[in-house]
Amino acid sequence: MAMMRFFMLLFLLGSMTRLIAQETADSLKIISVDTRDGNNYIGKVIVETNDSLILLTDKLGLLRFGKSDVQTIRHLEKVNARTGEYWLPNPQSSRYFWAPNGYGLKKGESYYQNIWVMYNQVSFGLTDHFSLGGGIFPVFLLGAEVVPVWLVPKFSLPLAKEKINLGTGAFLGSVIGENTGIFGLLYGTATFGSRDKNMSIGMAYGFGDGEWMTKPVINLSTMIRMGPKSYFISENYLLPFGNQQTGIISLGGRSMIRKIGVDYSLWIPVGADIGSFIALPFLGITVPLK
Repeated sequence: MAMMRFFMLLFLLGSMTRLIAQETADSLKIISVDTRDGNNYIGKVIVETNDSLILLTDKLGLLRFGKSDVQTIRHLEKVNARTGEYWLPNPQSSRYFWAPNGYGLKKGESYYQNIWVMYNQVSFGLTDHFSLGGGIFPVFLLGAEVVPVWLVPKFSLPLAKEKINLGTGAFLGSVIGENTGIFGLLYGTATFGSRDKNMSIGMAYGFGDGEWMTKPVINLSTMIRMGPKSYFISENYLLPFGNQQTGIISLGGRSMIRKIGVDYSLWIPVGADIGSFIALPFLGITVPLK
């Protein structure tokens, strides 16, 4: 009897230990680690010191890294773990291909965006509700003597967390080397849904040479997460031209290669004055800086 009680005690202690270990593991931080030799690992932080990091991975078990071997560390949310795969964060959840939505960058976040090599922009989250970006179109590389530059301030206001977000801001451009003054857009947008699945409707007024557009540009866009590393994106515009309206429809997506987002789509002008079918390709990348 005493021996049976002893084994029962060992069994209970073992079960409690496993339960405590499981509970502790479930509460640990989940991170993505990029090493300097080009590999990526996702797991839970067991121990982290100034010099080393011990990670619990699903397939490789415990791994130890020297901090000198680690290039970047990104924190992942546990709620993004589905069907055994961690869903990496969207590198540009505050925008579609180009148009902004109601979400903003979090304080300290930043990214670099490039479209067809020549469009270059860097954006920084200065607070959780305000971001500032700046860009350049380096046509001087092609021998031009003028350089288009711009600023993109943006305010975001969450009305209902992960459900309704409002955004407002501007695209303020100028051309260095010419006396063009300031031109650009002032916009407002409302976004319904989460960062991974949403729809936005927005309105913008353009200005230049001291004059404003008499009719707004209307934007309707959507972004839907299709899997751990892919999104479907559609960004669409209704543009005023005199007494007529012209539309632009885009269909495409975003794929994530490690921490880089690759955007691709076809842009199709539609309207009564559009003669034949035209589909213009779009290609861009987004690289998180922090």
